[in-house]
Amino acid sequence: MEPYLLRDEELNELVVKIPGWEIKTKQIKREFNFSSFIEAFAFMTKVALICEKYNHHPYWENVYTKVIIKFNTHDLGGITNLDQTLASEINKICHQ
Repeated sequence: MEPYLLRDEELNELVVKIPGWEIKTKQIKREFNFSSFIEAFAFMTKVALICEKYNHHPYWENVYTKVIIKFNTHDLGGITNLDQTLASEINKICHQ
């Protein structure tokens, strides 16, 4: 998949296309909370496999039961179709 920067209209539609994600100027972000560290880590493992599939990796943090994921495409300087795709894939495996 060749990444391209999303246009303003596409960025405005992200709220509907990737619910739960916070749309910022140059990144998308979402916080996930789980009932245990094991659940959080299992989720991160699933996300890691998705990211490897697309060869696009997040900035993320994990503290105990909380996982924060941020995406942007540094090479292009903003939010791309690839970031949107990964957020959609993560939403499919998330039960929140």
